[in-house]
Amino acid sequence: MTILPPDRDPEGRPAPATNAPPSTPTRRDFLRPAALFTGTVAALRGGLTLLTRPPGAVDTAPGEDLVWRPGHPPGPYDTTEAVTPYREATTYNNFYEFGFGKADPARLGGSLRTRPWTVRIDGEVRRPQTVDLGTLQGWFPLEDRVYRMRCVEGWSMVMPWLGFPLAALLKRVEPTGQARYVQFTALHDPAQFPGQRSSVLDWPYVEGLRLDEAMHPLTLMAVGLQGRVLLPQNGAPLRLVVPWKYGFKSIKSVVRITLTREQPRTTWSEAAPGEYGFYANVNPAVDHPRWSQATERRIGELGRRPTLPFNGYAEEVAHLYAGMDLRQFF
Repeated sequence: MTILPPDRDPEGRPAPATNAPPSTPTRRDFLRPAALFTGTVAALRGGLTLLTRPPGAVDTAPGEDLVWRPGHPPGPYDTTEAVTPYREATTYNNFYEFGFGKADPARLGGSLRTRPWTVRIDGEVRRPQTVDLGTLQGWFPLEDRVYRMRCVEGWSMVMPWLGFPLAALLKRVEPTGQARYVQFTALHDPAQFPGQRSSVLDWPYVEGLRLDEAMHPLTLMAVGLQGRVLLPQNGAPLRLVVPWKYGFKSIKSVVRITLTREQPRTTWSEAAPGEYGFYANVNPAVDHPRWSQATERRIGELGRRPTLPFNGYAEEVAHLYAGMDLRQFF
């Protein structure tokens, strides 16, 4: 995902030839400003008590410390790959509502007010409603999910999310027989999101899934990362996580979920339809028009590694696309 001119690669450097890896790591990639990390720590201290862990949750929050721990027995959906350090996961982000640089979300995230926060659920449902975030979290036990995350730009992370299955929420509002898709809408408020003062995208940011994708057990609504309350730069206070799709599908700061009969519009497929499709499944066999998707750079590693079909979740989700031409429905 990029709005850079064609002579630049996804990380702002001169573009490589088509089908070449889009980037190589630089010293700057691995040395994050200490001030940003200090700000991150200060921000999370104020929000930790807002997490709820109802009875039946995988763990209970011990005060202000982690509830996710390295060595925690993996769940049925967890990868056992090394987790991306929290510092990297919270200072190297795409969140264009804050700005177009990787450091902008952490630098400017303090402008976002994450409480109070409500979510409207409507459209083709029998029980449309508006619910505040605290009530929403109280409806479902929170679960830890350690997922791979692959950006369309060619870099990746491993993220321990904390959240609840989207399917649980959709079942609660009872989709009608006409519901086929789910559209997600992010907060639109240029006073809190300085990037929205730019007209480079059509705000608010919107995304969508087919209903069967939304109901898949891997699809998560996240409220935390590494056992901490989600920070603004990671999509606070509520974001979608779809681990077999490129990262831009996992919309952040969600305020509305609408079930629809027709395929909904999505921000990047409207901005650049030849580059970003509705499905956006991770696929090393289908290149981006300006760079190869065959390999990826895991943040914190020097070399590149092969990208896996459906980001390594093919066994769980490939059947959803049986019979589809994935070069056409990219």
